Amino acid sequence: MSVISEDGVRGGSLFTDISADNDDWEPTEIESLCMNCYKNGTTRLLLTKIPFFKEIIVSSFSCPHCHWSNTEIQSAGRIQDQGICYTLKVKTRKDLNREVVKADSATTRIPELDFEIPPFTQKGALSTIEGLLDRAVAGLEQEQPVRRATHPEVADKIDEFIQKLKKLKEVENEFTVVIEDPSGNSFVENPVAPQKDEALAVSRFKRTVEQDIKLGLKAEDDLGEDEEPAGNDLEAMRSEVLVFDTNCPNCNAPASTNMKLVQIPHFKEVIIMATNCDSCGHRTNEVKSGGATEELGTKITLHITDPSDMTRDVLKSETCSIFIPELEFELGMAAVGGKFTTLEGLLKDIKDLIVSKNPFVCGDSSTTDRMQKLREFGEKIDKIMAGEMDVHFVLDDPAGNSYLQNVYAPEEDPEMTTEKYTRTFEQNEDLGLNDMKTEGYEEEK
Repeated sequence: MSVISEDGVRGGSLFTDISADNDDWEPTEIESLCMNCYKNGTTRLLLTKIPFFKEIIVSSFSCPHCHWSNTEIQSAGRIQDQGICYTLKVKTRKDLNREVVKADSATTRIPELDFEIPPFTQKGALSTIEGLLDRAVAGLEQEQPVRRATHPEVADKIDEFIQKLKKLKEVENEFTVVIEDPSGNSFVENPVAPQKDEALAVSRFKRTVEQDIKLGLKAEDDLGEDEEPAGNDLEAMRSEVLVFDTNCPNCNAPASTNMKLVQIPHFKEVIIMATNCDSCGHRTNEVKSGGATEELGTKITLHITDPSDMTRDVLKSETCSIFIPELEFELGMAAVGGKFTTLEGLLKDIKDLIVSKNPFVCGDSSTTDRMQKLREFGEKIDKIMAGEMDVHFVLDDPAGNSYLQNVYAPEEDPEMTTEKYTRTFEQNEDLGLNDMKTEGYEEEK
């Protein structure tokens, strides 16, 4: 969301970092109509930034006459490149306390009850799993008095279903909550971070045409018969830095992105993109594979034995997962995006992501035990970078587009092993390969 002031200056200064210690919040108050008693109440709007979720708009309405109140959140940032799906197995009452950011474009499902909340039927909310259940119950109960008068049989069935929803909060039996958001702006808390959460599965997917239409995204226009796509000369691209206009992901002000095709020795070509915002100073860099998906996946394991290992070049694609078995740590694909850096730089990014930029370790969302665990994890990462801890660093890329420098090349590295493997059906599904047809597609009509 871009903000334009009265003097025509575009910027993101209205967005405030969310923190319990921030006393400078100044929400905007607007007099608005109460939809319960039809008298005037007050709506308060606050533009804020939450790590992982970009910019959001927090709104709160209260009526002094009938005391009706309502709160909701709405994403003010950009739609992510891929959709995201969270599948949570609720096994204990503690799972009901997991914090959830549910965008208005998200679909919520409980397969055991064959229950679904379609997208755009509820406003976005910052809540918990229990809060989502309570909100669903409140929505079903809202029109029950009218149904009992007009369709008593339907009202009785809905009452039975409401009791089933309420019983879920007792967690007598395990049940599943699925939140699927094509915009990629929803989130479900992992309470054991940075360790892997066995009860929570996270996957990303490519949006369908229908989902793009619902989100208001426009497809690219088809090229005319006589038009040639820009940048068709590969040799010119290798020697040229391409520049294209974009918006800053931090403040949404106009910025430029530089793109360069680079050849990595003993590997392949990659595309490096870097964005620098003159307005807020925010900088980002991202790496994309310049080639096709490999026939086999690649698993690279490095035994870190010396501080000099931190200087090794690393290419981590957006499809690559990271494992450190000694720390029981796993980082899924796309968590830190594609990067071309050193091993030390990648470990610093992991530490920042888990410890410094984690929204659940600041303000009133944090707990002492959680902060202590994350602090200890950060100290272990520091020991690894200092060469004081003997660990194995694993890059697992089902697309085969990641790379870790062999300092003994072209000889074999005694501390590094590279394994090629056949992808599973689920991995091909995540990469979108199962439905991809590269031969004979022109024959189908």
